[in-house]
Amino acid sequence: MVFWQETPGFELEAENIQVLTDAKQYHAELLRLIKSAQTRIYITALYLQDDDAGREVLSALHEASCANPNLEVNVLVDFHRAQRGLIGEKQSDGNASLYCQALSDYQSNVRIYGVPVKAKELFGVLHLKGFVVDNMLLYSGASLNDVYLQKGEKYRLDRYFVINQHQLADSFCDFTNKYLISSEGVPRIDSRPLPKFNDIKLAQKKLMRELKKAKYDLSSARKREGLNVRAFLGFGRRTNKLNRLIKSLFDTTDETLVLYTPYFNFPAPLLRSLRRLLKQGKEVTIIVGDKTANDFYICPEQPFSRIGALPYLYETILQKFLKSQKRHISSGRLKVYLWKDGANSFHLKGISKDNHTHLLSGHNLNPRAWGLDIENGILIEDPQQDILPRLEEEKQTILANCRLLSGPDDIESLGDYPLPVKKLLGQAKRVKVDFIIKKFI
Repeated sequence: MVFWQETPGFELEAENIQVLTDAKQYHAELLRLIKSAQTRIYITALYLQDDDAGREVLSALHEASCANPNLEVNVLVDFHRAQRGLIGEKQSDGNASLYCQALSDYQSNVRIYGVPVKAKELFGVLHLKGFVVDNMLLYSGASLNDVYLQKGEKYRLDRYFVINQHQLADSFCDFTNKYLISSEGVPRIDSRPLPKFNDIKLAQKKLMRELKKAKYDLSSARKREGLNVRAFLGFGRRTNKLNRLIKSLFDTTDETLVLYTPYFNFPAPLLRSLRRLLKQGKEVTIIVGDKTANDFYICPEQPFSRIGALPYLYETILQKFLKSQKRHISSGRLKVYLWKDGANSFHLKGISKDNHTHLLSGHNLNPRAWGLDIENGILIEDPQQDILPRLEEEKQTILANCRLLSGPDDIESLGDYPLPVKKLLGQAKRVKVDFIIKKFI
């Protein structure tokens, strides 16, 4: 028995899981759920942005609270990310200014909290996902802004699941209350004066120690054959159950493994497992975004910024992998698809093993997620493959904007890159800091 089966999951009926396939559906479903909320709304995301879509969602939350004063509304975002401007913009209070103004305007019961995972954003962020509305869980890797919700022309594609399972929803809310909202290290950031990190430093250290031992409550689950679901938490390196789950999914694959990741930079343990699977003759499919579909990509015609080198760095890692696995690509055991759709971006994550075990997660399958950020995921076991047709439909929708790579020559290499990128990546390699950078991306 694999370790995740030591604890049973929550019973799930196939009709109680819905798979959405685009950002507009995600946007409409989120607003519909907020408007229909009766008892509770818990939103956990990296950020809720001060833009048209973010303001629309925040207004909907306040309006729902004003219409129903008994409605519990809690929003949790990353502490540091909420109190800065966008990369490249002048220093500001960031999204927290919006939160303060909205609370002042509405005087509702909406509460917004900032979760400080590390002393600095560079070393780890709140990357937990999941929006609970009453007994429904809307789960996606997406945060809340114009491109994630496709408020305008552009979108950032993610995966979107609506799960109606009250025990699962309860476990998300119980975890949030027990470990986050109750902590003095998680202050409200919707009223002034805004808290500074030094004000909560000691409480934050205590919070981090507790989170490394934390887990979602599965005590009400009962052993059952058939479709079931449970949540996993991942934080830190030594006791990270989500990392252990991911590694186990790789290592217990019998026939096929499908991986979605926006950034091609697998942690070393997963890369070793991938190579072992391919040597054993297993089939592996990887769906990754083109460098131009990376949210850090800067068109060559625009002024260059160092952050714009990241998509090219990911592509060099991908090319190295393709070179090392040419024989498996030729045999058809390894399929690598590159997604691109105009100026839109790609943010999909997740794992499917042998068509019956599926991990929905915001985990990027990269070293940063593996060792720095706090992550979660939802494991669905589907022995009868009841939901497989919906997941296959989702996959085909994604593949419609993909091309299958036949080898390393199908993508650009360092010599093809714009001069500023070429210089920067060359310098990083010469002074041997490229391997350090890869641990943070």
